[in-house]
Amino acid sequence: MSILTRPILEINLNHLVNNYRLLQKLAADSIPAAVVKDDAYGLDAKIVAQTLYNKAYCRHFFVAHAVEGERIKSLVPDAEIYVLQGIGEDSLETFQKLKLIPVISSPEMLAFWKEHRIEEIKPVIHIETGLNRLGFREKELEALSDADRQIFGMVMSHLACGDEKDHFMNKHQLENFTRLKEKYFPKLPASLSASDGVFLGRDFQQDMVRLGAAMYGINTAPYRENQMENVVYIKAPVLQIEDLPTGEFVGYSATYRANSPRKIAIVSIGYGDGIPRSLSNVGKIFFKTLGKLSEARIIGRISMDNIICDVTNVEGLKVGDLAFLADDFYTLDDMGRDAGTISYEILSRVGKITRYIRKYTE
Repeated sequence: MSILTRPILEINLNHLVNNYRLLQKLAADSIPAAVVKDDAYGLDAKIVAQTLYNKAYCRHFFVAHAVEGERIKSLVPDAEIYVLQGIGEDSLETFQKLKLIPVISSPEMLAFWKEHRIEEIKPVIHIETGLNRLGFREKELEALSDADRQIFGMVMSHLACGDEKDHFMNKHQLENFTRLKEKYFPKLPASLSASDGVFLGRDFQQDMVRLGAAMYGINTAPYRENQMENVVYIKAPVLQIEDLPTGEFVGYSATYRANSPRKIAIVSIGYGDGIPRSLSNVGKIFFKTLGKLSEARIIGRISMDNIICDVTNVEGLKVGDLAFLADDFYTLDDMGRDAGTISYEILSRVGKITRYIRKYTE
């Protein structure tokens, strides 16, 4: 008899490439850039970047920090790598060595760049259009000299509500971006949208689109059916199956009590594996037994290493069988909805866990 004890994280690289190509097709007049920050949302930036470089011919990548660009540079040798958090003393040497392209978001960072300018590199200027996060405000753009404006090779901004098609902020930011670009950087190529903006149409796609969450299978346009293929699959083995008598409690803090005889399964995965604790007593787990898919409810508190679920109606379940927590039929978007969070957060959290048996399929 064979029994596993660790959960499994499976990443489908073919689906990743297919998603990239679909987004590329939807924004056919724009340059597609793959966002591989946060270790490619936890899926391993080295593997993701190399796959997109070799199979999808991606030649533009975005990371958050220079150290992330350093990890992938040798795998994507002639690609342009943009660094969203910009350049500073902690990263200058990396920029100099690898010719990474910084996104400059403040007058202070621009001053640092002018002091340590790297030949052959034209940075990106980030302008603020309504998100009120990073970016030059208009009063700071007005203060730029003509020479300052010549420093840059592209202008970018970021949408606040791109996942809501009819939100007033989309039009507001597009108008702001268009006005500021034409006023201060009329000849520069532009990038306004991440994945969600791709679905808003040509005006939002501009010259370059930054493909992130949707490429990883997440539905960044929830007002429409998800066009992306699922990329992430989470499974975990059943360690034990027991009868639960009427009146018995389950889990820490005894938050669940059986009102009738139940059968429970203890599954080897928990919040230590990135599964949201907020799924306690409300989440779902699925099993494939006797040729059919069965749904089981999570009962009791999710603990660090284990989830307990009610399998009374799951026929033929055995110790060693796999529980399915994320799959084509129940995605990270579904899990995020049930957990009261977003799939982005779950993906980023799950991907950092080293306890998973990690598998890449093609």
